[in-house]
Amino acid sequence: MPRTIALDPEQVPAESKATLAAFTKNIGFTPNMMAAFAQSPLAFNAWANLLGSLSKALDVKTRDSIGLAVSEVNACNYCLTVHSFTAENLAKLSADDIILARKGHATEPKRDAAVQFARKVIETRGQVVDADLKAVRDAGYTDANIMEIIALVAMYSLTNFFNNVFDHDKDFPAVPPAGSI
Repeated sequence: MPRTIALDPEQVPAESKATLAAFTKNIGFTPNMMAAFAQSPLAFNAWANLLGSLSKALDVKTRDSIGLAVSEVNACNYCLTVHSFTAENLAKLSADDIILARKGHATEPKRDAAVQFARKVIETRGQVVDADLKAVRDAGYTDANIMEIIALVAMYSLTNFFNNVFDHDKDFPAVPPAGSI
């Protein structure tokens, strides 16, 4: 049972309506998480701006793989449904690649380094060791790219925590629960 109500898009505060309408148009429906998040225009619009900016970071396969790895560590089953859906349908990752990303890896070496680093960042709360930085740099990532990976970890963690706290009804196809893969 959800811990907060996902508002009808017509009921959200005026300051959230344009952002929510843009997501609804883009996705084709209004996800429960967004209808609930829109109750706070400040938080919702800040997250939407961060999401928009970071959609230019790295490539879509790497971004979705990081989202899967972070959501797995944070045990966010709602986000795992969303990221599994987008990874399959937008990033065109195979089912095996999606499972691999949830485990903190990727088949392509450069993406694998980014996903492993992202997982280390979330698992250690940013207390990575020099060898972790060396590995991601050796894979070809610049310090600017590393900052983008960290920002993606933070953004995905924000929605993981939001969805874990409020436990929204899932509106994307179900996936095995976190920890069961």
